[in-house]
Amino acid sequence: MINNRTSIILILLAVVLVGLYSSIFVVNERQQAIVVRFGQIQDVKTQPGLYFKLPFAFMDADRVQYVEDQALRFDLDNIRVQVSGGKFYEVDAFVIYKIADPRRFRETVSGDRDSAEARLRTRLDASLRRVYGLRGFEAALSDERASMMREVRADLKTDAESLGLNIEDVRIRRTDLTQEVSQQTFDRMKAERLAEAELIRARGNEAGQRRRAIADRQVVEIVADAQRESEILRGEGEAERTKTFADAFARDPKFFEFYRSMTAYTESIGSSDTTLVLSPHSEFFRYFNDSEGKAPAATETQPATGN
Repeated sequence: MINNRTSIILILLAVVLVGLYSSIFVVNERQQAIVVRFGQIQDVKTQPGLYFKLPFAFMDADRVQYVEDQALRFDLDNIRVQVSGGKFYEVDAFVIYKIADPRRFRETVSGDRDSAEARLRTRLDASLRRVYGLRGFEAALSDERASMMREVRADLKTDAESLGLNIEDVRIRRTDLTQEVSQQTFDRMKAERLAEAELIRARGNEAGQRRRAIADRQVVEIVADAQRESEILRGEGEAERTKTFADAFARDPKFFEFYRSMTAYTESIGSSDTTLVLSPHSEFFRYFNDSEGKAPAATETQPATGN
């Protein structure tokens, strides 16, 4: 009898402990808890702590569904968007969001993150296409990029709030040319650089020809100045030479005549193949026969030959 009573007490105690254990749940600082009873939301716990619910979750009684209470992220990769110029680009973006209203989150998507992100992804895709379609490609690489992200975030806000979510931030990770646009852009840039090179080359040739013309003109001017100076100097030299000879002649006319005759002999008969047909009594030879320059006595005329 005592053993049966002890067994009953132990069983009851075990049932109480199990019931107590199943009626307690813990919410940590990174979670929110939704208490659901027979498919209906009974309570939402957003603060960390120890909480109680009806025990035994079988037969669809009180159950606890945990959702995140922290910033979450989902990515949207390789979105093909068309800009205002008609070209296509590939865009990667991501969204930072938070479950701000667990009750609505449970009611709309049954607390399923994948379903919520699928709906946001569709809206994000459409918003990116719209925002890029109103602008050129350069806008995503300029200061306008921030305003584009704010515009996309504003587009997502209403849909996110209907899901119990709050959009914290929207960012574009990558904006690249598609393969065909990339090749077209490369060809266009190549043509522009070739045209620029030809223009620079033409300007260089023009500048070179202009500098060469200036240099040629300066050469002509310098040569002309040099020739003029040389002619002046030559004339001055000749004048000085003539003056010197005149002074020498005035000082000693006989020596000057002797010097002039010797110079004439050197220039006329200095070469071995020179032949002169003159009379020996010619005035030309008066210093040749006599150092005093006296004229020789008249005799028969004979040709004088100098070899």
